[in-house]
Amino acid sequence: MLSIPSLKDSVSAPEWQLRCDLAACYRLVSLYGWSDLVFTHISAKLPESVSGPEHQFLINPYGLMFEEITASSLIKVDMQCNKLHDSPFPVNPAGFVIHSAVHEARPEAGCVLHTHTRAGVAVSAQKGGVLPISQQSTFVLGSLAYHGYEGVAFRDEEKPRLQADLGEANFLMLRNHGLLTVGKTIADAFLSMYTFENTCRIQIDAQAGGELTAVNPQIVSGVAQAMRVQTGGLGGAFAWPALLRKVQREAPGYDS
Repeated sequence: MLSIPSLKDSVSAPEWQLRCDLAACYRLVSLYGWSDLVFTHISAKLPESVSGPEHQFLINPYGLMFEEITASSLIKVDMQCNKLHDSPFPVNPAGFVIHSAVHEARPEAGCVLHTHTRAGVAVSAQKGGVLPISQQSTFVLGSLAYHGYEGVAFRDEEKPRLQADLGEANFLMLRNHGLLTVGKTIADAFLSMYTFENTCRIQIDAQAGGELTAVNPQIVSGVAQAMRVQTGGLGGAFAWPALLRKVQREAPGYDS
């Protein structure tokens, strides 16, 4: 059992709340089976009321399983990957490159969630990418972008290309690599990944079962238009309280 001193009394209330929500998100990713040992990352941007004009965000300590992560173990970094408080753990350079690139290009992004799931990587390797064959896929296709594989993402020179490929999309398929979602909040990014992951699982299952039926392109276009004009995203705020109750039941201790 790791013993990590609590930061609750040494950080602001908004930062502590963000830490608790992000730690809960890590636990949820573990509970749903989306983690990849100590690899992949979820980052949350600190509000300007806490960080000032300098972009700062929280990210996981490299070396902890997602099920071990707590609010106090999360590491606060700046855009140069400098740790802003003492931690015995490093930050994964590849994780920092991808997440800092998104936070830099999308200042409204409160959370960036990246996974290497079996279904996600499988679809990312398919030439056709996400197919319009499920209701879930219509939500993803309404705001989906692709980024070609350039090897392990630890080179800063990849960042401009990743940013250009992402554009204003909230779902990014990293070819031969995995899935990434962008959300205004942690709740939004999690629910988007829930939808993205299920889209990929459904596609792999459907492809194993015979000839596919595609959703009418007009319906896909209509969902995309609706996603652009509404401000509530996929409704992460509605699901988040129930998800927090799930974490409290099945993976307590995240808020320490």
